[in-house]
Amino acid sequence: MPGKLTKAGIVQTAFAVLDSHGIDGLTVRALAARLGVQPPALYWHVRDKQALLDEMATQLWRQVSAELAALPADWPWQRSMAEFAAITRRALLAHRDGAKVFSGTYLTDASLLEAQEEPLARMMRDGFTLAAVIRASSLLYNFIIGFCIEEQAVAQSIAAGDQRYSLEHRASRVDEHAHPLVVQSGPEIFGDPDARFAELVAVIIDAADRMRGTGS
Repeated sequence: MPGKLTKAGIVQTAFAVLDSHGIDGLTVRALAARLGVQPPALYWHVRDKQALLDEMATQLWRQVSAELAALPADWPWQRSMAEFAAITRRALLAHRDGAKVFSGTYLTDASLLEAQEEPLARMMRDGFTLAAVIRASSLLYNFIIGFCIEEQAVAQSIAAGDQRYSLEHRASRVDEHAHPLVVQSGPEIFGDPDARFAELVAVIIDAADRMRGTGS
């Protein structure tokens, strides 16, 4: 006999289904089967798959927000932005298709929005206009989501035995003599994702500094 359903328990189990079957396999029916109930029992808590994804994204963001809140308040804004990127990426990569789950979802907990007040104010005390903060933050956020979606798709394919993304296979598809730069670009594109992520975040932070200086 299954225990009493709670939204928190449903979300926790949904992450287990996600890790096992990916976002396409995360269905209300599969979740109900894992919980040992009939699908209609879930509709009291999540009306459909999108509502479920919203709750899962909210839980991911709670974890991110908790880590961000623990950072020293006197860090330079550049270091805080870099750590925000690293924390968010770790949270998204912690679950199969985690970046896809988070993309385009709706935060159901308004307190997570309210928690953004002080970080916004801190950036403005560092010389940003509100518009510049939003542009810089949006640039960084959209980069993180896009990078992680691509990173997970490639990593999960390789883990499943798909060798199409190997550097050797990529190089074999191109005439090295006619297109040497294409072949040489392979390690840059599919090399160490940690190093590439950090380098590109640094580029975005540099762009954010220019936004701060111009107010645009």
